This record gives sequence, C-alpha cells and structure tokens, in this order.
Amino acid sequence: MGDLTTAVLDFPGGSLTLTRPGTVDPSLRAWSAADELLLEEACSHLETAPESRVLVIDDQYGALTLGLCRFAPDVVADGAQLGAALALNASLNANSAAPEQVHSWLQPPADSYDLILLKIPRETDYLAWLLRWANGALTPGGVILAAGMIKHLPDRSVDVFAGAVEVLNVGRAIRKARVMTCGRGQATLDGWPGVWKGYSLGKESELPGDVVRVVAMPAVFAREKLDIGTRLMLSHLHDTLNRCASGARVLDLACGNGVLGLSALAVQPDLDLTFSDVSSQAVLSARHNTEAAFPDAKAVFEHGDGIADGTEAFERILLNPPFHEGGVVGDHIALRLFEQASKSLSETGRLIVVGNRHLGYHRSLRRFFANVRQLDANPKFVLFEASLS
Repeated sequence: MGDLTTAVLDFPGGSLTLTRPGTVDPSLRAWSAADELLLEEACSHLETAPESRVLVIDDQYGALTLGLCRFAPDVVADGAQLGAALALNASLNANSAAPEQVHSWLQPPADSYDLILLKIPRETDYLAWLLRWANGALTPGGVILAAGMIKHLPDRSVDVFAGAVEVLNVGRAIRKARVMTCGRGQATLDGWPGVWKGYSLGKESELPGDVVRVVAMPAVFAREKLDIGTRLMLSHLHDTLNRCASGARVLDLACGNGVLGLSALAVQPDLDLTFSDVSSQAVLSARHNTEAAFPDAKAVFEHGDGIADGTEAFERILLNPPFHEGGVVGDHIALRLFEQASKSLSETGRLIVVGNRHLGYHRSLRRFFANVRQLDANPKFVLFEASLS
C-alpha cells in the first residue's frame, strides 16, 4: 500500500486514516466537509440514543460507514465502487471493520431505521427518490440527516425536501457545506411519476418499429434524452456487429439505460449480451428496457465497477465512458475501463468507444491497443474502434 495517498479525518467519534481509490493526488481527499458535518451531527444524536438502528445511504469512500462502525450501520449505495473502497479504508484503520454487506438498489435493505444518513446527490430527481424511499425505511420518530456541498446541491433542493419529508432544521453553512435534519414525511414512491422517465427512439436506432420508448430511474445518466455521444455510436452499430458470428459475446459497458445493448440486439437478436454499470439503478433500467423490448434475448445484467478479472472474452465491447466522478472531471475512469477492456477482448474483438473530443482518447487508447482508428466525429465527440491486433 506504499503508493496510496492518505489523510486523517478527525471527528467527534475519533479519527480515520482514509485514501481515495483511483488517485494519488493529495488534493483529492476521501471525504468532504459534508461528510464531516454528517459525522458530527450523527455522533451528537447517537450520544443520547446509542441503540439506534443506523442506515448510511450513498457513502462514497467509507468515511461515514467506518466513522460510525461501532454502531454497526447498514449501508446502501447506488454505486458498486463503495464495497472495494470500504474494504481498503477499513484495512488502514485497526479499530474499523467494513460491513459484511453493502446493499444496492437491486436488493435494498428491508429493515426500519431510527437514523438515516444521506449524502445529497446532485440530481434533483434522485434526491426526491431517495427521500421518498427513506420515508418508507424510517421508524416513527426517526431522523434523516442529509448533507451536501452547497455548490453541488441540486436545483430546487429546498422544494424537494419540503415536498417529501418534514424539515426540522436547516443548518447554517459550515465549510461550504450544509446539513439538514428531517423527520418522516408522507410522500412515498408508490405512484410517484418521477420513478421512471425516458424518451422515444426513432430512426437513429436499430430498434424494431418506428418508435420505441426507453426509460430509466433517477440516478441514471441522460435518462430523459439520448446522449449526443451515444447517438453518434448508434449509427455505426450495424457495421460493427454484422461481422459478428451468431451467439457472439457483446458487452454494453457503462450501459446506463441500455440503449446501446438494445440496439445491438435489434441488429442481431441472437447475441449473447451483457449489460454492466457501476450504478444499480442503471442496471435495473437496462433490465427493464430489455425485458420489454426483447423478452427472449440471452442477456445478463451486472452491477460492477468495470469488468471483473477472469471474465470470458467479448467479441465486441460498446462503451460511452463517464468522464466525471464526484465533481472531478477527467479521463481517469476511461483509462481504467480501456485497460480492463484490453484484457477482456477476444483476439478478433473490437472496442467501440465514443468520447468528448477534448479528452484525446486517440492517445489514451494507444496505451492499451495495437490498432486504433477513428470511425466518425462531430464538433464535440469522436468515435473510435480499437483492437489488440
């Protein structure tokens, strides 16, 4: 672990040595001021109610979960990366232990909780979804502590809280963060129109019929309109897939709502298609759309942070990689996915990847692939095909 960059988080319950996986930049800590405020408020609350059942929602690198480990909190997160981050950071702290299970929205916890800690997401609809879900998981008299960095709070967040929960206190701004204390509200997910939103696909896709509607849950990227980069890739799917044999293994990596994989099945319905995403709500959305459009397809759905080691080789990998994580913009996620893809392609396989022009993926891809060629471009995005030989 000598190459890790660590920092010490001091809080009322003790201190933690933490690292932020995937970077050695010392300016990128594994926690924010919002985490510090949540820990301070939670420790104060638990002093008078130490037997409380505690749930942590969307902890990012483990600061909240490990900081409250003596209270044995349950943990649920949309992102698959939390489990590995918790294990790594627990190993740096002798008195901390990662929970036995990190739940996702594929299999959320079913218990009731006296205290729920919530990192406020950037997406307005996802915040509204989380608060409605939390109402159903909170005991009568239970408390929700929600915090976020002020510059990252979603639009109309005050209205979202007021419409979903009972706002008991709005904390003052401290270190550019704010914490809100809430009680259980009446709003639920039952019948809420914000659970699923989507758009219609027409001639830009290979999907059957004139118009097909794809939908997604609130945490999914570009759930209400087709992403421009994905649109560029769709126009080339037929050419890249018609060279595949019957039953070829294809991966829709970082699948989102699954539109690339769905379009691949429209080109060749007998493909062996894997949909994978770091977001559990994306996996749920891709599965929902696939079952609606191709109920007989040979498809599997994986919630994971990239491609697992030892995965059987793919003939095609389709990728529109994210270029931001927790407010940090760059190519660090794409580079990791490129490396994993290079180890997961067959000898005749191809990676089809689209990216923002300014990220210079033509250089990054050549670090891992023998051949890289540009298939298409527009003023903002560039589409590449990469192979091992």
